[in-house]
Amino acid sequence: MQIASPDQRAGSDHVRGMLIMATAVLMLPLMDAVAKWLATVDHIPPAQVVFARFSVQTVLMVVLLLATGGWTALKTYRFGGNIVRGVLLGAATLCFFTAIKYMPIADAIAVFFIEPLILTALSVVVLKEHVGWRRRVAVIVGFIGAVFVIQPSWSVFGVISLLPVATASFYAFYLLLTRSLSSHDNPAGMQMVAGVGGVFTAAIAMVFGTAAGVEDMAAVIPVRGETWGLLVLIGIIATVGHLLVVRAMSLAPASLLAPFQYLEIVTATAVGVLIFGNFPDLTKWFGVVIIVGSGLYTFWRERRTETASVTLLD
Repeated sequence: MQIASPDQRAGSDHVRGMLIMATAVLMLPLMDAVAKWLATVDHIPPAQVVFARFSVQTVLMVVLLLATGGWTALKTYRFGGNIVRGVLLGAATLCFFTAIKYMPIADAIAVFFIEPLILTALSVVVLKEHVGWRRRVAVIVGFIGAVFVIQPSWSVFGVISLLPVATASFYAFYLLLTRSLSSHDNPAGMQMVAGVGGVFTAAIAMVFGTAAGVEDMAAVIPVRGETWGLLVLIGIIATVGHLLVVRAMSLAPASLLAPFQYLEIVTATAVGVLIFGNFPDLTKWFGVVIIVGSGLYTFWRERRTETASVTLLD
């Protein structure tokens, strides 16, 4: 029997990681479709949908951790930092679910695609990382692409069209914090505590939203059993999707997997057309191409830089 070499095993892991990542990113827009349905058809405020999404995640992660590691598995060494991660992710989700209540899902995801570019910019400012002029130009070009997507939406939705930009910004800070905490805690424990932070964010939004009479942030009690089922479903999709991302990251380098997030536009466009009758116009597709091209170039430069660093160390 032939034994696989380390390089062959690594290659096999990378392929499996890419397949798992592709599955995850094709699945996650289904969560957005459920959120949009709940907001537009069942009239459930986005804040309530976010609360359900993170509540289900927290419960599922607690059950998973207890089943696999007992009570000790619930312990995290950076509890405060992971709560902040959850608050950032909760804020990002709240902005995004509010945006897709009014905007086509594909439009909102297209604008969200500037997140890798924001992360690159923040790496310079916050982490003091060196980023060459080529990647700086890619960031600028990517933001120009975002303008092509936002501009027609602005004339229809106004400030709502900027919410995906806020989502991308919150998520970029979330990833920065995840990068610094991932060496201290296991991913499942981090997801569990992040769920608590997301629940807290949504609960605060609902308290103040209800008091202020802000419809999208108000708390309501669903009356239909189907609505409760969809609220649970959205949490299940989110939890499974993010666990798949974590698994993919354990099998393949992040720089290899990151471009796969652009597959989200496929599912987002499909559900937008089939369920909601929305299809991005030519101007928006032009912006998507610019954003995706800039993001892919940024990933390519990052990978090339990492490869050059390893070569020099060798």
